[in-house]
Amino acid sequence: MSAVVTSWRQAPTPVRAIAVAVVDAVAAARAEHREVFDDAVAQLAAQDPTRVQVLLGDVVRRLLEETHLDGLSGDDVATVLDGCVRSAAPWFPEVDPGVLVVLLVGALGVHGGEEDEPREITALEVAQHAPLLVADLLDFKAEPLDGYLDAAIAELARAETVEMP
Repeated sequence: MSAVVTSWRQAPTPVRAIAVAVVDAVAAARAEHREVFDDAVAQLAAQDPTRVQVLLGDVVRRLLEETHLDGLSGDDVATVLDGCVRSAAPWFPEVDPGVLVVLLVGALGVHGGEEDEPREITALEVAQHAPLLVADLLDFKAEPLDGYLDAAIAELARAETVEMP
């Protein structure tokens, strides 16, 4: 992905497919609509797992930074986790706080020693849980998801361009 993208709607097809699935999954999570959520998650899980994880991690990081302007404390992380689990559990009882922790640690770029390394999570777990975090964090923002996706896709494009030989 080397072209300059100003909107996720103009992104190349593979990245746009991820963005569409993210938008659908987040909207379904915010509406607590399980059937639509499951369909969007299936679409998201079928995409390139590295791109999905990078894109959603960037969106989560941006939302965390904007909702915690003075930095993120351990108590703040616990509050984010608790809020996400409480809002998702009634309609998505499979919500796994351990997966949410791994996603938060990854989004924040926190890496401890080998003994502190979080467990590996599957592409399906990312596709299920990252939209839950995004939906919950968006409840604290007036801005729509589009701007966060646009910024994350621009960063993904920049990163993929830098990595190319």
